[in-house]
Amino acid sequence: MSYINLKRYFAIALSIVMLLGISVFGFAQQAQAEGSRGSRRASTQAVRQVPAARQGTTHAVTRGTATQQKRFMDSRYQHNRSYPIRGQSVRSLPGDRRAVMHDHSRYYSSHGVWYRSHGGRYAVVAPPFGLFVPFLPFAYTTIWMSGIPYYYANETYYTETPGGYVVVEPPQGEVSETPPDTQQSTESTENKMFIYPRKGQSEEQQANDRYECHTWAVGQTNYDPTIIPSGISADQIMQKRTDYQRAMASCLDSRGYTAK
Repeated sequence: MSYINLKRYFAIALSIVMLLGISVFGFAQQAQAEGSRGSRRASTQAVRQVPAARQGTTHAVTRGTATQQKRFMDSRYQHNRSYPIRGQSVRSLPGDRRAVMHDHSRYYSSHGVWYRSHGGRYAVVAPPFGLFVPFLPFAYTTIWMSGIPYYYANETYYTETPGGYVVVEPPQGEVSETPPDTQQSTESTENKMFIYPRKGQSEEQQANDRYECHTWAVGQTNYDPTIIPSGISADQIMQKRTDYQRAMASCLDSRGYTAK
């Protein structure tokens, strides 16, 4: 009799243990499910917060070392090139920029875009009239006025001058997009002059000498290549231009340059 009671008590105890195990397992499963749902909610909230965090950097997409800028399409004279809008700034300059000194200030050029240091950054600017450069932009459009070639890029006009080119005012007269006759083209090529610093003058010294000689030559000839003349014939303009180049060459020679 006692043996039967013992088996009964053992069965009851075993049932209680199993019930307790099932209950504990159920609570564990529920807790795990709650934790999983909480993690998914937190993850969802984090994902939803990502766009809000990026909204402040929508216009700060970087490409290389310079910040991507708002741009415009320059279609004048069928130039059809895209450039950054002036007035914006970048943290660093393009790697292929070239520096030019003008009136004790340094300007930087890259593919027709001009920069100037401003407040620890570099502002996109218009180059000043009278800025002498030994190069033209990589892409430019050639136009003619009174038989003289002018080179256009990014709302900036250049013309040849001894030792390179100079930034000039926009033409006010009739402009042609087709080359003049062969004789005028030949004369323009023959009048081109190259300047060599035979005393090893620095870039800054060369810029200063060109500017001072330019000022002197303008006073001697009453002709300024940075101001496109009007009201005189093409022959008169070509003669004044020749006189100006001769005066420039004479001044630069006296300062230790070879003009050819």
